[in-house]
Amino acid sequence: MSDVKQETIKLVLCDMDGTLLMPDHTISPGNLAAVKKLQAAGVYFTLASGRPPRAIREISQQLGIELPVAGFNGGLLVNAQGEYLQSHHVQYEGVLKTLALLAEHPVEVWLFVDEEWLVRDPSGEMVSHEQHGLGYAPKVVESYEPYLHRVHKIVATCSDAALLMDLEQRLQPVLSGLAIASRSQARYLDITALKANKGEALATLAEFLDVPLVRTAAIGDGGNDPAMFHRAGISIAMGQAPEEIRKQAMYVTGSNLEDGVAQAIERFIL
Repeated sequence: MSDVKQETIKLVLCDMDGTLLMPDHTISPGNLAAVKKLQAAGVYFTLASGRPPRAIREISQQLGIELPVAGFNGGLLVNAQGEYLQSHHVQYEGVLKTLALLAEHPVEVWLFVDEEWLVRDPSGEMVSHEQHGLGYAPKVVESYEPYLHRVHKIVATCSDAALLMDLEQRLQPVLSGLAIASRSQARYLDITALKANKGEALATLAEFLDVPLVRTAAIGDGGNDPAMFHRAGISIAMGQAPEEIRKQAMYVTGSNLEDGVAQAIERFIL
């Protein structure tokens, strides 16, 4: 029985890393059972992530999701057949300004172009961690120059979370009107197209499914999740999310180590 009274929820858009998934990038039996129960009750459930759609596919198949999923924070909406329903590239000027600023700092910089993950240095300290999370290896290139007009996402990453927080704050005014800079996790700063945000993805999916936004729910933990919090009928932050994320949600659930998504489904949605 729900703890709260609200419009009956018909669509749930859920983040993956730090939310649905445990730290080892797997889905717990409790979360899996809760999502299956939600689907059996006739509620739509799908995923929105900073990941490329290719790295969402295994989990979406495990959950039996037949709806479109949102990769690159909404930069790519892809259906179950792998067809692009919506695609947003970072404006060329935004790409150039981002790369110029990041070049001044000790961070690894990657590009995501369609479903390819491009790196210049495969020995970077964060590459193996990302490869484990995504489930596939990067494409090593000598230069990013040939790809700059069709970038879906730029990632700056390092083990210094404070540096990435500072770079996020510095990039936001530089990219005003050109792109969005937001940290998807403590060690990842994402730069995506203006329309590539989870709020736009939620609105597009709701329209596609003929579900009013007031009957949607969003669950997440990172800096790229408030965009969907602000559009959804109800918004739920994970218990381990930073305070600035939790305070932008209507409700807070348990952490991703405590089956927080399952708790949210039982308490606030079903």
